[in-house]
Amino acid sequence: MNLSLVGRLRVIFKYISSSYLSIETLLLSLLLFLILVVNLKRDNKMVQMIGIGIYIGFVIGILISYGSYVKTCFDSFVKAIMNYIYFPSTIVYFFIIIFVTTMILWTLFSKRLPKFKKLVNYLFFSILYYFFMSFISLAAYDGVDLVNTEILYQNDTILSLVQISNFLLLIWLIFTGFYWLYKYFQKRYD
Repeated sequence: MNLSLVGRLRVIFKYISSSYLSIETLLLSLLLFLILVVNLKRDNKMVQMIGIGIYIGFVIGILISYGSYVKTCFDSFVKAIMNYIYFPSTIVYFFIIIFVTTMILWTLFSKRLPKFKKLVNYLFFSILYYFFMSFISLAAYDGVDLVNTEILYQNDTILSLVQISNFLLLIWLIFTGFYWLYKYFQKRYD
């Protein structure tokens, strides 16, 4: 299907006006959007709960109605994660470092972040930066093309640096998730 952006939009607009179901779905989506936008000003908790219920109900409906599709999606997602863990991509590793840079800047300028969390962030991000700089240095020193994954997989040191970096980021994500859950429940119940 070699359609331009305009061609793709034309196909979508043709679909929207092709049946009552597509028109009803569009109207329901717009109605929910408008209700949520109007509720921004009023901040009615009941409207928020109904909106959450509708979205969660939609997802539960998909889970029940299309179980085999959902199972295939989860299987593919887990396979992609496992594939990345065992055969990491240097492209994804680059974007991980972009994410880490963003998070360290946020940590530096955040006034709300406690000193303990800042310390943990500095520790993890410094280690991740060290591993990334080592990865780049080794690749440059050994003359390894960063795009050629076959050569990267042959170099155990480079592969280990990328895999350990991914593992450290996962530990940081899990720690951060539990930290914010702890803070949420501490604030809510204290």
